Amino acid sequence: MTSNTEKLLQELGQQYEGATMQPLYTAVVTVTPGPEGHARLSSHARSSDGLLDLNLAFPAELGGHGQGTNPEQLFAAGYAACFHGALALVSRKAGVDASKATVTCSVTIGRDPTDGGYMLAAKLTVEIPGADHAKAEQAVAQAHQLCPYSKAIRGNVDVQVTVV
Repeated sequence: MTSNTEKLLQELGQQYEGATMQPLYTAVVTVTPGPEGHARLSSHARSSDGLLDLNLAFPAELGGHGQGTNPEQLFAAGYAACFHGALALVSRKAGVDASKATVTCSVTIGRDPTDGGYMLAAKLTVEIPGADHAKAEQAVAQAHQLCPYSKAIRGNVDVQVTVV
């Protein structure tokens, strides 16, 4: 780890006290619909910096052509990466080496029985090789409290967290 990375991690790990959110970064992605005129069926997503530039498509499992990624995969990738970052921050204090940890996120879209619309569910599976299981569970629980994705969906999306 470079000294710049180490310094950034220390800064991110410091407690913030303020009256409003202190913005650190804003991602901007534009989605343009494809031939069907419906972004869930076919579209293109591009970030303002051009680093994200990909086709979106309805999954083959739902009757689509599957020739692109989908919002559930993107959400799962973002959630897993963010959760791993939170885990890296809290694990240091918990005496757990999470540098080789893996976080797998499954995101399911389904029908909401309360209103007939749609809803999401997520499952995080965390593996921390060589870590004491009790300490790993404690670190993962703390990461779940710190992770902004976990905070954003708490009370709105059923999230199951498992340490293996």
